[in-house]
Amino acid sequence: MQEKSILIKNARIVNEGKIIEGDVLIENQFITEISESISAKNGDTQVIDAENKFLLPGMIDDQVHFREPGLTHKANIATESKAAIAGGITSFIEMPNTFPQATTIEKLEDKFQIAAETCYANYSFMFGGTNDNLDEILKVDSKNVAGLKLFLGSSTGNMLVDNPEVLEKIFSSTDLLISVHCEDEETIRTNTKKFVDKYGDDIPVKYHPVIRSAESCYLSSSKAIELAKKTGARLHVFHLSTAKEMGLFSNKRPLKDKKITAEVCIHHLWFSDEDYDQKGTLIKWNPAVKSSTDRAALWKALLDDRIDVIATDHAPHTLDEKSNPYTKAPSGGPLVQHAVVALMEAYHREQISLEKIVEKMAHNPAILFEIEKRGFIRKGYYADLILVDPHNPWTVTKDNILYKCGWSPFEGTTFKSRITHTILNGSLVYHNAQFSKQNAAMRLTFER
Repeated sequence: MQEKSILIKNARIVNEGKIIEGDVLIENQFITEISESISAKNGDTQVIDAENKFLLPGMIDDQVHFREPGLTHKANIATESKAAIAGGITSFIEMPNTFPQATTIEKLEDKFQIAAETCYANYSFMFGGTNDNLDEILKVDSKNVAGLKLFLGSSTGNMLVDNPEVLEKIFSSTDLLISVHCEDEETIRTNTKKFVDKYGDDIPVKYHPVIRSAESCYLSSSKAIELAKKTGARLHVFHLSTAKEMGLFSNKRPLKDKKITAEVCIHHLWFSDEDYDQKGTLIKWNPAVKSSTDRAALWKALLDDRIDVIATDHAPHTLDEKSNPYTKAPSGGPLVQHAVVALMEAYHREQISLEKIVEKMAHNPAILFEIEKRGFIRKGYYADLILVDPHNPWTVTKDNILYKCGWSPFEGTTFKSRITHTILNGSLVYHNAQFSKQNAAMRLTFER
């Protein structure tokens, strides 16, 4: 089916380190022209006036948990990808710790099948590594799958890889990009026991960053990096949370030449341990939200390019589950709908530039995962684009939350900026809080 052409006029285009005023023409899924002024070629062209708005590439979230199959009482691919589209995230990479886990080719393909039928955003999935599935890992085609995910600290749907020999074998054997969750399990178990002995199950949540300590993060990430250097593996360290770990990463070479890369998540940039008293288990994540000193160090490393990517680690649980005592309350929270507007608050505070937001949430995930024709506003690229009105305030309430779990750690927060339009593969799929009926989502492809 031939798509209607879309002409975006008078936009402030944020792309590749610059902001320029101009127009963008979209035809048949692709960006076909970027210029100071473009005229509509025919009466069928849909014209969007972007006066006073920023045009950004659609964001690419390299780490989400959409809970399907098996945990769909919390979330599913349809609901969460819809929330992502409303939040300006047009492509995502989803994690393997579902039920069943995506640790065989067959189970991975099942998830692709679900996404093909129900997804609102462009999608790919990580394959999951375990202590005993090396044979399956070696069958994965790196052209079709985002990469390999290893949990070096246990998290939802325990897929802990804790056998050092297996780890080294995986690192030595695969050409897949290896993404890791780094927390040292032994340290966490020892710390947990101390607090359970003192408080039982009802440990005050403010001790979460003491239990899942900076030391546990550093111990695990430093080991993973050492192993990557030893084996030559391509390593990406997820959701960094400590000042101490920042010394492990470098900005000495451009991203495309790095073998070891790093990611930070919205919650570690926004919250600190001072928020536990008010937010409780709603901000219980693994790794834990830590001190304001840690948060400041993350911002510094993000801005000087030791950290390459900003993601969400969107990981919903129901409010009932979150209301349990500390040891029973699961870690994780929903974020895809509010990540971009949260970063826009940092832009308004002059903490980060728009160019840097686009680099860390669109350009860099595309470069790092070698995603084909996405992440940039370029002629010939898929038209995944968002329009942001920087002065259109709104408050997060139960009524406007799109996550299936129905809550957000940002409830009650007023954001200054709003995503007004989301264009996916050349189709206007979201406009002023309304979704189009047309499904324009595509499976991500990789240039490897």
